[in-house]
Amino acid sequence: MAKEFWLSLPVKNVSKSREFFTKLGFQFTSRFGEGANCAGLMMGEKNVMVMLFEESAFKGFIPNEVAHPKNGTEVLLSFDAQSKEEVDEMTAKAVAAGGTSNHKPSPMTGWMYGSGFTDLDGHSWNILYMDMSKMPG
Repeated sequence: MAKEFWLSLPVKNVSKSREFFTKLGFQFTSRFGEGANCAGLMMGEKNVMVMLFEESAFKGFIPNEVAHPKNGTEVLLSFDAQSKEEVDEMTAKAVAAGGTSNHKPSPMTGWMYGSGFTDLDGHSWNILYMDMSKMPG
């Protein structure tokens, strides 16, 4: 059985992507190596790893072409926020760091509040605050 889980994303420039996610408050680790063509982005308390690989390095792991996320969405990467204000703040930070907001912060259901943004390479990210006390049973 798997003990760890991580995602790998192609990026145009690892250095610029590292700068972008650092401005959002995320941390990086060198646990799986660190270099000019890769960076280990840590997500959440469980430290889910998102490996950012420059496209040329990413291509070495796959048998076909690298998809261009600006032309379509293959995956929506979601993470939680502790409040509505944090959703608003993270969205503003993403836009200030060079991303774009594709879904302005707003109520999504009676118990969720969220927003979306795309990073420098067009990958789609979703930020959600979930009020579990209002979650439908």
